[in-house]
This record gives sequence, structure tokens and C-alpha cells, in this order.
Amino acid sequence: MLIWAAAFVIFVALVGVPTSDPLTAFGWLFLATIAWRNYVPWREHLLFLRDWSPVVLLLVLYNVSRGAADNLFAAHYSFMIHADEDMFGWLTGGRIPTIWLQQHLYHPGQVQWWEVVITFVYISHFLTVPTVAVVLWLRNRQLSYRFMRRWIPLSLAALATYFLYPAAPPWLAWQDGYLHEQVFRISSNGFTAIGLHSAGNTLNALQADQSNPVAAMPSLHTAYALMAVAFFLPMVRKRWWPILLLYPLAMTFTLVYSGEHYIADVLVGWAYVGLTFIGAHYAERWWARRRASALSSTGD
Repeated sequence: MLIWAAAFVIFVALVGVPTSDPLTAFGWLFLATIAWRNYVPWREHLLFLRDWSPVVLLLVLYNVSRGAADNLFAAHYSFMIHADEDMFGWLTGGRIPTIWLQQHLYHPGQVQWWEVVITFVYISHFLTVPTVAVVLWLRNRQLSYRFMRRWIPLSLAALATYFLYPAAPPWLAWQDGYLHEQVFRISSNGFTAIGLHSAGNTLNALQADQSNPVAAMPSLHTAYALMAVAFFLPMVRKRWWPILLLYPLAMTFTLVYSGEHYIADVLVGWAYVGLTFIGAHYAERWWARRRASALSSTGD
């Protein structure tokens, strides 16, 4: 594991965090499972490829199709702006929260310590859910399959929405003239402050490429963050819930402050998580009853 960790740190320092390519991310996770269980036969290691290849293929197709999601309908700008103004204008002087936060916390040309934190929170989106899924796969296969039955439908529901309702984030709304006060896109600023210029290379390339710059509604960043936490809430004591919920709240602040999303995007993302979990729960109960009925019929 130490060898794996050293290799991964070198990779991040030289190439960047694997943010845009599921093959690279899962390649590193596959190597981590080999390092963690180096004592098991190779047949056991190959089970990872059997179980995860369909998931990785689906995520690759998701990334490719996501880039075409803004070609069907014109992008929406105004709804999210008005929603944030209506919800928080009484507190922010009529501004959207992104502009209010940047006017109070952001100083162009300077990187504050909290911007280092938000960069790492932002980048965690690309690694947290796959890492949780793989750790569960190592410890409890059935639990990992339950996790994937929520992860994949959530991603597909978001993708369908990107096709049907392309929505521009705050930074793009300002560039296109829908916001009259400047919005800075600062989600990757923290890497520069700590001297890891190359660590953000893949993130910066992904943002510069803008394969789909109008995939803001729902916020999949906050949806993934909440899903990764909500899955475990029934398994832990309630006194630990506030600590776990700090992660999706930190992601929300990160996205709104950095100009990546509106709070309206966040709320819709959370709603998608709730609907996905409810749907998966009832689908699992239906499948369990169906199997039980089939076994009972076989026994008779």
C-alpha cells in the first residue's frame, strides 16, 4: 500500500488528479485492491475486472454522451438566477449567493487558505464515490451492489436531465451577459497556492474543454456527496450524522462560492438522491418478494 500510495502521489504531481477518465481512476483503484490483498490468488483479483468492467464502460459512455447533451435544446439561464435571488435575496441584498460570497471572500490575484480547502473538496467529487464503492466491494459484496444500484440510476437520471434541460452555471451566465456582476470560476485555485500546479492539470483541461458547460442542473457534485453519506446513515448512530453531513454541506459551499453551481442546482441534486433511494428501496423489496415467491413455488 505504501508503494501504491507513493506511485499515486507521483502520478498526481506529474499528470494530475484523474478527474475526467473513469478508466484511469478505476485503474488506480484496481491496483489499490491488489496492493491491499496482495496475498490472494490472481483469480480473486480478476473478479474486480468482472464486477467493475460494466460499471466503468457505463461511466465512459456517460462521459461521452454528456458532451453531446447540450446539442438538443437551448441552455436555460434565468430560472436558477431568479430561484437563488428569491430564496436568498433578502440576505444578500438581491444578489445570488455566488456573487455575494465572492464579493465578501474572494480577492483576485490572491489565494486564501479556504480556497485550498475548497479545491480539495471539489476534486474529491471525482474520487469519493468510486472509492467508497470499491471499499464496500472489498468488505461486503452485497452492500457494494446495493450502493451501485443507487449510484448508476442517479447518474443516468442526471444525464437525462442534462439532455432535456441544459442549464448554465453562474460563471457562464456572467460570461453570456445574464448576470451583471462578475463571477469568477475559482474551483482549481487552491493547487497553485500549495505549489501543485500540475496536480490540477486534468481538471483544468476538463474545464477548458467544456465538453458540456451547461450541465449544471442538477448538481451531480452535491448529489454524489450526499449519496456517499446518506447510504451509511442507517448504519451509524445518529450522533455521527452531523459529522457525516458536513461533507455534502462543504461541497455545497464549494460549488456556490467557486461559481460552479447555484443553490437551486444543489437542491435539485439532493431531490434526485432522495428519489433514487426511494426508487431503489422499493425495487429491491419487489425483487426480494419476487425471488421469495419463486423459491416458494419451486419448493412446492
